[in-house]
Amino acid sequence: MMNHSLGIAIESLVAALLMLTIGYCMLLNKRLKRLKADESSLKATIAELITATEVAERAIGGLRHAVRDVNENLGTQLTAATQMSLHLKKQLAEGDNVIRRISKIALAARPSSESATLVTSNVPNAKELAAAAHAFSERRRTDGLAA
Repeated sequence: MMNHSLGIAIESLVAALLMLTIGYCMLLNKRLKRLKADESSLKATIAELITATEVAERAIGGLRHAVRDVNENLGTQLTAATQMSLHLKKQLAEGDNVIRRISKIALAARPSSESATLVTSNVPNAKELAAAAHAFSERRRTDGLAA
């Protein structure tokens, strides 16, 4: 009888351990399924990241090309602007000289009593005349008249 009850106790213990093993295997199976689902979503996320990276690399390449073009155009335009500035500076100096000569001619053509009263330092230079002409044309434009 003792042998028989000992056998039943051992078999019951084995059955309980088998039940625990089956339960643990079911738990592991659920975790593995969840892990595989996470793996597929992770693969999809990685694929999206790779696509976004490729698009960003193409965009960066396009931006680099655009920056290179802008630098070349800007350099050309700066050179042209510098040359134009020098040309305008020479033109203003020549205009100033012409105005001075015309003023001297006009003073020499006046009778001597008038020329004594005029001071040659009051003769405007070309820059002042250009500024006055510009201000006049701006006033005419604001009044609605074409200059």
